[in-house]
Amino acid sequence: MTNRKRNRNNPPPPQANTSIATVTQSVSFTGPLPPPGLLARYNEVIPNGAERIMAMAERQSAHREALETAVVSGNVASQARGSHYAFIICLVTILGGFALIATGKSIYGISAVIASLEHLSRRYKVRTPHPRRVFVLRPGWDRSTARAELP
Repeated sequence: MTNRKRNRNNPPPPQANTSIATVTQSVSFTGPLPPPGLLARYNEVIPNGAERIMAMAERQSAHREALETAVVSGNVASQARGSHYAFIICLVTILGGFALIATGKSIYGISAVIASLEHLSRRYKVRTPHPRRVFVLRPGWDRSTARAELP
């Protein structure tokens, strides 16, 4: 190779290596409805396509809401039924305890009544949360002398 200077009239020789670039674009969406631009193009492909997609989404939404309502109603009914059954079992146990006391088996009868009442009191006891404690650092105190105070 020579060390000649190139001028503007003498361009460099073309390179033998050429590269080809490929660009790929991917579009995705979640949910029953496509983006508005894509939804408008459905009308070009399928007659009244956008309206059909909107109707499908509305039907799906109504179906999902009906299922959620049925599940919630079923859970509430199941919990109520369980409470009723528990009350009946405890009532029968208490009455059985009184029957045992009446027949002369007072220890067994009293223990049955106390056990049933204890179960009912635990089950329906209103729980109050413990108040949160806040540790206060007063000026001049260190962590060893801080004391807990209720807010």
